[in-house]
Amino acid sequence: MSDKAQEGGMPEITGPHPGNYAGDVTPAEAWRVLRENPDAVLVDVRTRAEWSFVGVPDLSAAGKEPVLMEWQLFPTMSLNPGFAADLSSALGQARKNAPVLFLCRSGARSRAAAIAMTGVGFSRCFNILGGFEGDLDGMKHRGRQNGWKAADLPWVQS
Repeated sequence: MSDKAQEGGMPEITGPHPGNYAGDVTPAEAWRVLRENPDAVLVDVRTRAEWSFVGVPDLSAAGKEPVLMEWQLFPTMSLNPGFAADLSSALGQARKNAPVLFLCRSGARSRAAAIAMTGVGFSRCFNILGGFEGDLDGMKHRGRQNGWKAADLPWVQS
């Protein structure tokens, strides 16, 4: 980990800097930043059904709760037209320069959300690689290969 990232409570990105958002981070790195940086926030962009039936990150050990904001609306999976405005309001001006870590099932919707929020002025939007459940394994199951659950990070299910 670079001293610069560690000192500022900022994530160490994995891979090249993409240019249209702050970059990709591993789930473990996201968890480190959430615990160490009081301004860091996790935004879970999955659907209400996913939150209810699959679970959500448990940030209580960091003294936080995830922000739950659908990127796509269930059941149609159409883009949420109010996403950027609603999330901007929920995060507030004070978080414009704070680390905002985006999470979805496998890392695709969260990347799109990080790009969108960077476009409206949030300067440190990161995508969590592998998302909450990660990629499909050889048996076509999620949650074992990569992502938040596979990294054995805290989560709860209702």
